[in-house]
Amino acid sequence: MKHTSRNASEAVASRALPWADRKYGARVPRGGSLGAVNCEGATGSRDAARVSTIVRARDSVFAACGAFEWVTLLYLSIVNTLIVAFRANLPAASIYIVIHECIAAAILIICWSAAKWNDARLRFVRHWYALPLYIYFFEELRSLVHLIFPRWFDAFLIQFDYSIGHVDPSIWLTRFANPALNDFMQFSYMTYFIYLVALPAILYMRREFRAFWTVMTSTAVAHYSVYVISILFPVESPHFALAALQPHLTGGVSTALINFIESFGRVHGAAFPSAHVAGSMVAILASWRYRRWLFWLCLPFFACMMVATVYGGYHYVADVLAGTLTGAIGFAVGSRLVNRAGGLPRISETL
Repeated sequence: MKHTSRNASEAVASRALPWADRKYGARVPRGGSLGAVNCEGATGSRDAARVSTIVRARDSVFAACGAFEWVTLLYLSIVNTLIVAFRANLPAASIYIVIHECIAAAILIICWSAAKWNDARLRFVRHWYALPLYIYFFEELRSLVHLIFPRWFDAFLIQFDYSIGHVDPSIWLTRFANPALNDFMQFSYMTYFIYLVALPAILYMRREFRAFWTVMTSTAVAHYSVYVISILFPVESPHFALAALQPHLTGGVSTALINFIESFGRVHGAAFPSAHVAGSMVAILASWRYRRWLFWLCLPFFACMMVATVYGGYHYVADVLAGTLTGAIGFAVGSRLVNRAGGLPRISETL
């Protein structure tokens, strides 16, 4: 009788309490406690809500990124992988990895913040943070160029250049050196910095954001390709490899300015391919597509800049040719990436 009475009580409880029904996924165990079931259910709900919140936050961060961010994060991943693989060749390798991870985190925060809040300062940073990135990534190559190989490969490029005209071009060109020509060549060399900013600035002010991000992403592809190749194939440039044969060039304001900049920012290595030529090639091709008048304005200086890189001993002819090819490929790849679904960052689509 006691057993029958207990079964009847459980049946009543089952009908009276919905959380004891099967459709709610839990039954009170024999001799158990309803409070324990409630506690376990509440804990599971909180865990599920927490996971759902994390997933939504992750998705919102990723949705705010565009092709430029994915290219930059891929570059950081490649460099960090190389650092881990060859960490024995790099003092304080862990510091570089931490710095790169912090940069990646900062990029994601900038993208998410600019997509979430309608703030003009955030939008400006969101569009232009790439420029200091290029400078930092290039400058850190001074420590990374011998990450894999402890030697320089200039001999191959010297031989290639010599095979063209049976002279060393950077040495041969100095026979024409004079202060006026030196100054003009140094000015032409510095126009690279104008190319990086001029067209993107015009597109930004005209709110042509698809074109803007095409230029920025293409420039990133070109520059990051140069940086990776510089690690895989370290070249120090004629300035160092042929130093005994390079005369000191004297000139005016442009020469003094470039000497001042180089005294702080010259990187021993990272000469092949030429980052100057690669980045400028992207700007020239983009100008032809988006602002034809700017293309014709910059073309003579672009041609002079390619000569100036050799004239000033910054690069070999091989560096210039490789930089031209890298820039052209970078523009083609960057254009395709931006035109794919998700290529434009969300902030640009809503401005």
